Amino acid sequence: MKYLFFLFLLFLFNFGNAQSVQSPSGKIVLNFKLAANGQPSYAVSYKNKAVILESALGIKLKEKPALDANFEILTSKTSSFNESWKPVLGEQSSIVNHYNELIISLISKESKVKMNIIFRIFDEGVAFRYDFPKQAELNYFIISDEVTQFNLTENNKVFWIPGDFDSNEYEYNETKFSDIDNSKINMNNGIGVKSIPGKYMVQTPLMMKVPSGLYLNIFEAALVNYPVMHLNADVTNYKLKAELVPNAIGDKAYLQTPCVSPWRTIMISDDARDIVASKMILNLNEPSILEDTSWIKPMKYVGIWWEMHVGKSTWDYAGSQNATNFADAPKASGKHGATTENTKRYIDFAAKNGFDGVLVEGWNVGWEDWNGNWKEEVFDFTTPYPDFDIAALSAYAKEKKVKMIMHHETSGSVSNYERHLDRAFDLMKKYEYPAVKSGYVGKIIPRGEFHDGQTMVNHFNFVAKRAADYKLMVNSHESSRPTGYGRTYPNYIAAEAARGNEFNAWSVGNPPMHETILPFTRQLGGPMDYTPGIFEIKMSYYDKNKTEQVHTTLAKQLALYVTMYSPLQMAADLLENYEKYPDAFQFIKDVETDWDESKYLEAEPGDYITVARKTKGKETWFLGAITDENARKSEIKLDFLTKGKKYKAIIYEDAKDADWKNNPIAYQIKTIVVTSKSKINLNLAPGGGTAISFEPIQ
Repeated sequence: MKYLFFLFLLFLFNFGNAQSVQSPSGKIVLNFKLAANGQPSYAVSYKNKAVILESALGIKLKEKPALDANFEILTSKTSSFNESWKPVLGEQSSIVNHYNELIISLISKESKVKMNIIFRIFDEGVAFRYDFPKQAELNYFIISDEVTQFNLTENNKVFWIPGDFDSNEYEYNETKFSDIDNSKINMNNGIGVKSIPGKYMVQTPLMMKVPSGLYLNIFEAALVNYPVMHLNADVTNYKLKAELVPNAIGDKAYLQTPCVSPWRTIMISDDARDIVASKMILNLNEPSILEDTSWIKPMKYVGIWWEMHVGKSTWDYAGSQNATNFADAPKASGKHGATTENTKRYIDFAAKNGFDGVLVEGWNVGWEDWNGNWKEEVFDFTTPYPDFDIAALSAYAKEKKVKMIMHHETSGSVSNYERHLDRAFDLMKKYEYPAVKSGYVGKIIPRGEFHDGQTMVNHFNFVAKRAADYKLMVNSHESSRPTGYGRTYPNYIAAEAARGNEFNAWSVGNPPMHETILPFTRQLGGPMDYTPGIFEIKMSYYDKNKTEQVHTTLAKQLALYVTMYSPLQMAADLLENYEKYPDAFQFIKDVETDWDESKYLEAEPGDYITVARKTKGKETWFLGAITDENARKSEIKLDFLTKGKKYKAIIYEDAKDADWKNNPIAYQIKTIVVTSKSKINLNLAPGGGTAISFEPIQ
């Protein structure tokens, strides 16, 4: 009867100015409506209950009539699509892309401009975009605003960060929708460049929980040649409006027909696991355009990086570490981290412990004076410091069968980076570096542009495209957050684009719930280079006067390798700290980075996540479970394991007296034999976690 009811709805709304389309399962229904004044709008329901109330659609143009009313429908067309595709790297070896589609073709009665609105309805949620066909009435045009609304039904719980045009490196706020307020945020949070345009501006992905228990997530997909979409919240009426990041002169996007906007997405489920496991964002991106992807490989790496964050060494040759001391001929201080000798030590460690790569930051000249002053010509990305022998180190790494990872800090001077990009990539190919970690700390040059504007979105995508020409992989930091573009360019292997582990070393840090929220937000758009694996939790270990610390237990740092998906994973701590705890380090050595299958066993944003993953092409499994500041117990069924097989389970867990703040390094390891019929009791300390490896017994 329910199926017949939805069929009735489908036919009912296919007449006149109202249309309807439902998800393949029939649980989600989207209704499109053209009002008497020709204004387009949509509404969404889930299991016959309203989720998004009637919300306006449309685009405003600069110096042209707006495309937000006075429309009439030319045609409407429905279709279905169902495919399965294989990502180059991923959480699973095969992804199903199944949706029903509704295309509404509109024409403005005033300007005769044609615009299509394309809706795709998945079982996970709804997506829509604006499509501008080639036409005489519209060729070049400038978007001044996007009318798109998301009108909610209730005062939902919201996990939000400010709609900052320059940074997404904030800790999350968990409040009621009505309590969104950027003026209440502690801005002494370690973020260098902040550009928050309004009191009620928030970023996407915006994760929400309705009082009834329904989960919602508003985001975007396929961000190409367009600015990032933030959201302006009407906290009284529970409404959200799209706010596009402007360029230096206030315009939003420069376009030419034919063209499309990014997809605006709404994920919906009464099970939080469906949100965190969704591949809808990836499915809304174009398939890979790279014919040969054999060179795109997952990597586990160590690097000269954390030692600078904790003050053991410096990025710059002169040892000043303040990034604003100009020096024509800096002198060696003895504190420089990126030396030939130190790099060889990391290469030796990587080779001994089975790591794929070594990252070196601070290898190139310019680090004495690079940040905060809008200085354009800083790094040339090709000239090493005198104590870094790039040729000898590349040969040494090759002999040890270890790959080197290049670091390109741009200091926000994007114009300078693009001028040097091909020479920088030529150097990487010459010395056989397969991957680059790029950085965008500071205010953007061209001056006046924001990290999230159309210019920078195009830059981040361009670097991935140009790197693909050289068969190089890209890991961007301080970039706009990914929206699934890694499907189209799978060499865009990872990004930071959120508040990473580094903030724990020198700021107020990341609260224990932080890592339980990121999979519901930032990671929906692509893998995150979070840099887990810190064993010496408290910074007082390095300086007794320091009070900063990582806000997790050691066991949780291990679990993050499973819960925070990335095909590029760093063992971020100092080598000597791993040598102090070789039994715990064994899990980092063993854990994989590419998967055949992922099972989200438990999930609640802000509270906990438990996920099990099967190694690609192998019978081994790994499980990670993390919690927030509260201790947690649960029982996990192991029915994801292959029936009829026995497995050796090595369990890395919090000790009974472990606590993220008072006793973070307390852990214990035990080994048991299990099958698919077994159950395991998890006991997570406050801010804690559990990591388990399952190896089949021959």
